[in-house]
Amino acid sequence: QVQLVESGGGSVQAGGSLRLSCAASGYTFGGNDMAWFRQAPGKGREGVAAIYTGGGSTYYADSVKGRFTVSQDNAKNTVYLQMNSLKPEDTAMYYCAAAGGGRWYAAWSVFSPVKYIYWGQGTQVTVSS
Repeated sequence: QVQLVESGGGSVQAGGSLRLSCAASGYTFGGNDMAWFRQAPGKGREGVAAIYTGGGSTYYADSVKGRFTVSQDNAKNTVYLQMNSLKPEDTAMYYCAAAGGGRWYAAWSVFSPVKYIYWGQGTQVTVSS
């Protein structure tokens, strides 16, 4: 049974930093994509960062490029999202997601929610001005 557990959310002032963690159990790193999505109140779910666990390639939404960094620790089966220079518009619930295996899932873009079949419970990030 796959379980994704996020941690590290909180409240910070604009310009501050947070590091989110996503600990994965029952899920094999080394060949699938994992991603961070976020959802603000009244808005749709938005992909912000993704990493290919098989080789470390990373992908970012334009809105976070240069400020957020996604990384993985294979020994700990954990994916991280380092968030710097936070802005009030970054306020949202942040979710970790793990892609399904196989060609069908691999065909979807890294920020398509359809690609991901495992989701964490979310961790809240609030940035005040």
